[in-house]
Amino acid sequence: MFGFFWNKQSILKKIQHLLNDFVLVEGGEFIMGDDKLPNVPPHKVTVSSFYMQASTVTQELWELVMGNNPSEDKTWKDNPVTNVNWHECQEFIKKLNTLTGKKYRLPTEAEWEYAARGGKLSKGYKYAGSNDINEVAWCHENSNGKIHPVKEKKPNELGIYDMSGNVWEWCNDWYADYRLNEAYSKNPQGPDGGKHKVIRGGSWYDYAEGCLVADRSSWLPDGRHCSVGFRLLSPVE
Repeated sequence: MFGFFWNKQSILKKIQHLLNDFVLVEGGEFIMGDDKLPNVPPHKVTVSSFYMQASTVTQELWELVMGNNPSEDKTWKDNPVTNVNWHECQEFIKKLNTLTGKKYRLPTEAEWEYAARGGKLSKGYKYAGSNDINEVAWCHENSNGKIHPVKEKKPNELGIYDMSGNVWEWCNDWYADYRLNEAYSKNPQGPDGGKHKVIRGGSWYDYAEGCLVADRSSWLPDGRHCSVGFRLLSPVE
């Protein structure tokens, strides 16, 4: 019994160590979307403050919480976890919150883009942290056809890594055309239902255009892919 307790405490300590890199994203107003891209009309959005995980969830963290590793490329424990669908991410978050007593969740699409753009420190880059994709992202042009460990590239203005490239990231929202009415401009949550969930950021598998901070895509919530992972958000309390 004592050994079981010690092992559980040891695992929790490792989990907490892997969760020590959250970055405060001070809330504010920004222009979401880009008129140079199809189907992402620019519109004014306001988001409240939150903490964003500086990296995507790694295979090591996933395995400590879930006891398995569904990723295709298991070369490094600090590779992003992949092949996890949206529902499995929710299960992971529920277990993690029980273990830690925290309130982690997936970011909304608006929170994700605001953080990717650098929040109040934004310099207006087209990728997360630079106009040169090779500085901040693993994509089709430079990844050598494989996923890479987190935090190998330069972070964005807030100190957040890999929001362009390496893996697509699940967001909480259902996918639909942007609701441009001012009533939806503060902390938008997306529609109440739909067929697909939003994914953002592009990946090692995608060309540079898919890694733009304003670009968006979607995936079935029960779908899995070797280029799709996620990162956590923690609310400001």
